[in-house]
Amino acid sequence: KNKQRSNMIKIPTGNTIDDIKGRSKIISDFYRRWYSLHPDKKIYNIHLKEYISVKYVSITETMRHASKSYYSTLAVLQLDAILATSKKKGSLLPIKADSKNQKDFSHMMKMQCNLEGIGTVKLMVGIKKKSKEKVQYCITAIST
Repeated sequence: KNKQRSNMIKIPTGNTIDDIKGRSKIISDFYRRWYSLHPDKKIYNIHLKEYISVKYVSITETMRHASKSYYSTLAVLQLDAILATSKKKGSLLPIKADSKNQKDFSHMMKMQCNLEGIGTVKLMVGIKKKSKEKVQYCITAIST
């Protein structure tokens, strides 16, 4: 018998607490692997013509928001494509004054891309106050 090992990840599709916890773990495990493959922790965006970095806040915010939805979790697994191809949408946005996770940013930038089988994906990018470094803040699927 030919046994083939599968690298397929089974993403829970429901909305129970266990489903959300399962998706959160998938996202956390994905970022851990991603970090080991990308020691510089950044991807060049072809539209901004700048790098977008992935930091601790990227993981915590994305785990918190993307884990609520099957399609958002599925989108996170295509992080390289999202960071490389998203386009800026609209003007820079002010940070949320009551958000401790946005305190290091001067502004937020909304970006979007389309992923086959998922639809439109929103990428929120924080712009660091002093260095102007672009940091992935959160990823969510906004249409299917």
